[in-house]
Amino acid sequence: MVLDKRDSLRTLEFYPLTGDRWAHFEQLFGEHGACGGCWCMWWRLRRSEFERQKGEGNRKAMKAIVDSGEVPGILAHAGNVPVGWCSVAPRPTFPVLNRSRILKKIDESPVWSIVCFFVEKNYRNKGLSVQLLQAAIEYVKRRGGTVLEGYPVEPKKDKMPAAFAWTGLASAFRKAGFLEVARRSDTRPMMRFFISEG
Repeated sequence: MVLDKRDSLRTLEFYPLTGDRWAHFEQLFGEHGACGGCWCMWWRLRRSEFERQKGEGNRKAMKAIVDSGEVPGILAHAGNVPVGWCSVAPRPTFPVLNRSRILKKIDESPVWSIVCFFVEKNYRNKGLSVQLLQAAIEYVKRRGGTVLEGYPVEPKKDKMPAAFAWTGLASAFRKAGFLEVARRSDTRPMMRFFISEG
Protein backbone atom coordinates (compact mmCIF):
# COMPACT_ATOMS: atom_id res chain seq x y z
CA MET A 1 0.00 0.00 0.00
CA VAL A 2 1.36 3.43 -0.92
CA LEU A 3 0.51 6.13 1.58
CA ASP A 4 -0.26 9.67 0.51
CA LYS A 5 2.44 11.55 2.42
CA ARG A 6 0.32 14.69 2.88
CA ASP A 7 -2.58 12.77 4.42
CA SER A 8 -0.34 10.55 6.52
CA LEU A 9 1.48 13.52 8.07
CA ARG A 10 -1.86 14.81 9.32
CA THR A 11 -2.58 11.51 11.03
CA LEU A 12 0.79 10.60 12.49
CA GLU A 13 0.88 8.68 15.75
CA PHE A 14 3.81 8.73 18.17
CA TYR A 15 4.93 5.91 20.44
CA PRO A 16 7.73 5.50 22.97
CA LEU A 17 10.20 2.85 21.80
CA THR A 18 9.41 -0.14 23.98
CA GLY A 19 10.13 -3.82 23.40
CA ASP A 20 6.88 -4.42 21.54
CA ARG A 21 7.92 -1.81 18.94
CA TRP A 22 11.50 -2.94 18.46
CA ALA A 23 10.73 -4.49 15.05
CA HIS A 24 9.41 -1.08 13.90
CA PHE A 25 12.65 0.59 15.00
CA GLU A 26 14.67 -1.98 13.05
CA GLN A 27 12.42 -1.49 10.02
CA LEU A 28 12.94 2.28 10.09
CA PHE A 29 16.71 2.12 10.66
CA GLY A 30 17.27 -0.59 8.05
CA GLU A 31 20.20 -2.94 7.75
CA HIS A 32 22.75 -0.11 8.03
CA GLY A 33 21.41 1.16 11.35
CA ALA A 34 20.27 4.55 10.02
CA CYS A 35 23.65 6.17 9.47
CA GLY A 36 26.82 4.08 9.22
CA GLY A 37 25.84 1.49 11.81
CA CYS A 38 25.04 4.07 14.46
CA TRP A 39 21.77 2.62 15.80
CA CYS A 40 21.50 5.90 17.75
CA MET A 41 24.37 5.00 20.10
CA TRP A 42 26.68 7.92 19.16
CA TRP A 43 25.95 10.05 22.22
CA ARG A 44 25.93 7.10 24.63
CA LEU A 45 29.41 5.64 24.08
CA ARG A 46 33.05 6.63 24.11
CA ARG A 47 34.26 7.06 20.52
CA SER A 48 36.54 4.02 20.68
CA GLU A 49 33.71 1.81 21.93
CA PHE A 50 31.30 3.20 19.33
CA GLU A 51 33.74 2.50 16.50
CA ARG A 52 34.57 -0.96 17.80
CA GLN A 53 30.93 -2.09 17.86
CA LYS A 54 29.64 -0.08 14.89
CA GLY A 55 26.86 -1.95 13.12
CA GLU A 56 25.69 -5.14 14.79
CA GLY A 57 27.32 -4.31 18.12
CA ASN A 58 25.50 -1.01 18.32
CA ARG A 59 22.23 -2.66 17.32
CA LYS A 60 22.63 -5.17 20.16
CA ALA A 61 23.51 -2.38 22.59
CA MET A 62 20.36 -0.42 21.71
CA LYS A 63 18.28 -3.59 21.91
CA ALA A 64 19.66 -4.23 25.42
CA ILE A 65 18.62 -0.70 26.44
CA VAL A 66 15.09 -1.26 25.18
CA ASP A 67 14.91 -4.75 26.74
CA SER A 68 15.94 -3.26 30.10
CA GLY A 69 12.74 -1.17 30.10
CA GLU A 70 14.48 2.13 29.40
CA VAL A 71 12.79 4.22 26.71
CA PRO A 72 15.45 5.76 24.42
CA GLY A 73 13.11 7.81 22.26
CA ILE A 74 9.93 8.15 20.22
CA LEU A 75 8.82 6.61 16.94
CA ALA A 76 6.48 8.34 14.48
CA HIS A 77 4.08 6.12 12.53
CA ALA A 78 2.04 6.86 9.43
CA GLY A 79 -0.54 4.10 9.67
CA ASN A 80 1.43 0.96 10.49
CA VAL A 81 4.60 2.29 8.89
CA PRO A 82 7.41 3.73 11.07
CA VAL A 83 8.57 6.95 9.40
CA GLY A 84 10.49 8.92 12.01
CA TRP A 85 12.58 8.74 15.18
CA CYS A 86 13.54 11.20 17.89
CA SER A 87 16.03 10.23 20.59
CA VAL A 88 14.94 11.83 23.86
CA ALA A 89 15.97 10.94 27.42
CA PRO A 90 17.42 12.56 30.55
CA ARG A 91 20.72 14.29 29.72
CA PRO A 92 22.89 11.97 31.90
CA THR A 93 21.92 9.19 29.47
CA PHE A 94 24.20 10.85 26.92
CA PRO A 95 27.64 11.21 28.59
CA VAL A 96 29.32 12.25 25.33
CA LEU A 97 27.57 15.64 25.56
CA ASN A 98 29.67 16.68 28.54
CA ARG A 99 32.87 15.72 26.73
CA SER A 100 32.04 18.30 24.08
CA ARG A 101 33.39 21.83 24.50
CA ILE A 102 30.40 23.12 22.53
CA LEU A 103 27.66 21.02 24.17
CA LYS A 104 28.82 20.69 27.78
CA LYS A 105 26.09 21.47 30.29
CA ILE A 106 25.03 25.05 30.86
CA ASP A 107 23.85 24.71 34.46
CA GLU A 108 22.58 22.17 36.96
CA SER A 109 18.99 22.07 35.65
CA PRO A 110 17.63 18.51 35.40
CA VAL A 111 17.20 18.63 31.64
CA TRP A 112 16.01 16.05 29.17
CA SER A 113 17.97 16.00 25.91
CA ILE A 114 16.99 15.53 22.29
CA VAL A 115 20.12 14.33 20.52
CA CYS A 116 19.06 12.72 17.26
CA PHE A 117 16.43 12.47 14.53
CA PHE A 118 16.04 9.97 11.76
CA VAL A 119 13.30 10.41 9.16
CA GLU A 120 12.50 7.97 6.36
CA LYS A 121 13.71 9.57 3.12
CA ASN A 122 10.25 9.93 1.55
CA TYR A 123 9.08 11.92 4.59
CA ARG A 124 11.92 14.43 4.81
CA ASN A 125 11.40 18.18 4.32
CA LYS A 126 7.71 17.90 5.19
CA GLY A 127 7.70 19.18 8.79
CA LEU A 128 7.95 15.78 10.47
CA SER A 129 10.80 16.87 12.74
CA VAL A 130 8.62 19.66 14.18
CA GLN A 131 5.92 17.10 14.93
CA LEU A 132 8.50 14.81 16.53
CA LEU A 133 9.62 17.71 18.72
CA GLN A 134 6.03 18.39 19.77
CA ALA A 135 5.58 14.71 20.59
CA ALA A 136 8.83 14.78 22.61
CA ILE A 137 7.56 17.76 24.61
CA GLU A 138 4.36 15.90 25.47
CA TYR A 139 6.28 12.74 26.34
CA VAL A 140 8.70 14.56 28.66
CA LYS A 141 5.82 16.45 30.28
CA ARG A 142 4.06 13.14 31.03
CA ARG A 143 7.28 11.86 32.58
CA GLY A 144 7.51 14.87 34.89
CA GLY A 145 10.30 16.70 33.06
CA THR A 146 10.36 20.49 33.08
CA VAL A 147 13.23 21.43 30.74
CA LEU A 148 13.87 19.90 27.33
CA GLU A 149 17.16 20.70 25.60
CA GLY A 150 18.27 20.28 22.00
CA TYR A 151 21.53 20.69 20.07
CA PRO A 152 20.50 21.50 16.50
CA VAL A 153 22.59 22.82 13.67
CA GLU A 154 22.03 26.20 12.09
CA PRO A 155 23.66 25.94 8.67
CA LYS A 156 25.09 29.00 6.99
CA LYS A 157 23.48 27.85 3.74
CA ASP A 158 19.74 27.31 3.28
CA LYS A 159 20.02 23.61 2.46
CA MET A 160 22.02 21.00 4.27
CA PRO A 161 22.41 17.29 3.44
CA ALA A 162 20.27 15.12 5.74
CA ALA A 163 23.36 13.22 6.89
CA PHE A 164 24.62 16.39 8.58
CA ALA A 165 21.31 17.41 10.16
CA TRP A 166 20.77 14.43 12.42
CA THR A 167 20.65 16.58 15.57
CA GLY A 168 17.88 18.63 13.94
CA LEU A 169 17.72 22.09 12.46
CA ALA A 170 17.43 25.18 14.65
CA SER A 171 14.51 26.40 12.52
CA ALA A 172 12.47 23.30 13.43
CA PHE A 173 13.22 23.78 17.13
CA ARG A 174 12.07 27.39 16.92
CA LYS A 175 8.83 26.34 15.22
CA ALA A 176 8.23 23.94 18.12
CA GLY A 177 8.71 26.75 20.67
CA PHE A 178 12.32 26.20 21.74
CA LEU A 179 14.44 29.20 22.74
CA GLU A 180 18.18 29.61 22.26
CA VAL A 181 19.96 29.63 25.63
CA ALA A 182 23.62 29.33 24.62
CA ARG A 183 25.84 29.27 21.55
CA ARG A 184 29.47 28.24 21.74
CA SER A 185 29.79 27.70 18.00
CA ASP A 186 28.47 29.76 15.09
CA THR A 187 26.38 26.86 13.78
CA ARG A 188 25.44 25.01 17.00
CA PRO A 189 22.94 26.76 19.28
CA MET A 190 21.78 25.06 22.45
CA MET A 191 18.03 25.41 22.73
CA ARG A 192 15.51 24.73 25.48
CA PHE A 193 11.78 24.30 25.86
CA PHE A 194 10.44 25.11 29.32
CA ILE A 195 7.49 22.92 30.22
CA SER A 196 4.89 24.60 32.39
CA GLU A 197 3.28 22.56 35.12
CA GLY A 198 -0.39 21.69 34.93
